Amino acid sequence: MTDPIADMGTVLVVAPHPDDEVLGCGGTIARLAADGHDVHVAIVTRGAAPRYREADVERVRQEAAAAHALLGVARTHYLDHPAAELDRVPHAELNAAMGALFGEVEPDTLFLPFVGDIHLDHQLVFRSALVAARPHSWAYPTKIYTYETLSETNWSAPHVEPSFVPNVFIDIHETLERKLDAFACYRSQCRTFPNERSPEALRALATLRGATVHRQAAEAFLLIREIL
Repeated sequence: MTDPIADMGTVLVVAPHPDDEVLGCGGTIARLAADGHDVHVAIVTRGAAPRYREADVERVRQEAAAAHALLGVARTHYLDHPAAELDRVPHAELNAAMGALFGEVEPDTLFLPFVGDIHLDHQLVFRSALVAARPHSWAYPTKIYTYETLSETNWSAPHVEPSFVPNVFIDIHETLERKLDAFACYRSQCRTFPNERSPEALRALATLRGATVHRQAAEAFLLIREIL
């Protein structure tokens, strides 16, 4: 039987903001990297004054570097679009940035934020990534998954926005601790339980998603496309 993890090839995780990649895919990133995959992470936005202080922005970037090193990320790409203001970026410009990124990485597998997330940046990143991933040549991503981000995916209006109903579960029982350690690198983003963005909440979600498919821990995804 073919191992679907082995077939993922070069992997690109697209994160609207630093820490989204760990929240949604940290265990999967660690598992794929340990299996020998080149896993790239693209962080689409960067905080800018006056909304964000430059010192804080640089601190988060250092936190991301530490988290990615721990997970085994091959390369981190920064697109530096304005955080919390992607709706002011012309759609064609964001599409072009995604297209250039995909042309450079040539990913076989994509992990994207869910289009129904409450944060508009997440929605716009998803849509532009799909534009860039259109199959209009022989080289394009053949597998596309969306991930869930606590405090974003679960708080959209029910029955108004799309609901995250996962249909792919990746076993991360061997890499869950590494995911939690990577999230701990984001000290500026970690919160105290029962806040959703706490290590305890991440562990609880991984345990729940794992139990759903009779595993000790898992990350859940919604499959958008798979070419066999």
